[in-house]
Formats: sequence, structure tokens, C-alpha cells
Amino acid sequence: MPEDLKARVQEVLDKVRPGLQADGGDCELVDVLEDGTVQVRLTGACKGCPMSQMTLQMGIEATLKQHLEGVTQVVGV
Repeated sequence: MPEDLKARVQEVLDKVRPGLQADGGDCELVDVLEDGTVQVRLTGACKGCPMSQMTLQMGIEATLKQHLEGVTQVVGV
């Protein structure tokens, strides 16, 4: 995966993070795989939250796909 895509994913995540931090959570970029899968780690209040899967899919994944071509999915690790 091109390093520039990983850098662009980080830029978009940095725009999403304040919303998570407002609720006591956060996320960090783990990796971007060759197939466009973005691996993130939810931390703080987001870790183990019953709504974390929705946060990944409807929040983080939707935002990344909206702003970046090449992102296929977001998975928590």
C-alpha cells in the first residue's frame, strides 16, 4: 500500500478523532493493508463500547470512504 495513502488515512482520522475524544474515546491507525483495509484500534471509552462496531462502520469507515479512494473497509484490531 502506498505510504501516501497511509498518510492521507491518518489525516482523515485526525479530523474524526475530536468527536471520539469528546465522548472519552479515541482511535489510532494500526495499518493500511494492500487490499485497502484500514486497521484501527479503538481506545478509551470506545474500547469495549457496545456501539463500537457502529462507530467503526458508520463513522470512521464511511468518512474514510467519502474522502479517500482505495479504502475498502475499516476493521478494529
